[in-house]
Amino acid sequence: MKKNRYLLCLLLCGVLLYYGVPRLASYQDGMAGIFSITWLAFALMVIAGNLTAILYAPKNKKYLSKKMALAPKNKKIRYFQ
Repeated sequence: MKKNRYLLCLLLCGVLLYYGVPRLASYQDGMAGIFSITWLAFALMVIAGNLTAILYAPKNKKYLSKKMALAPKNKKIRYFQ
């Protein structure tokens, strides 16, 4: 369910890049060039974050419940003096 949202965000970012990159003035001096490079950097961060979320998400709920069952619930710590 969440993967659909991440995929939708990737597609929207791709559309924004397709529409915006030809209109950016990356090689100009001043604020226009700074804005263009910053906009591209943020777009790449969005793509990287969504790809990371898609690729490294847990596969199913059974895996999570099994992992939680194996985790110690009450761990006692002994202090030696």
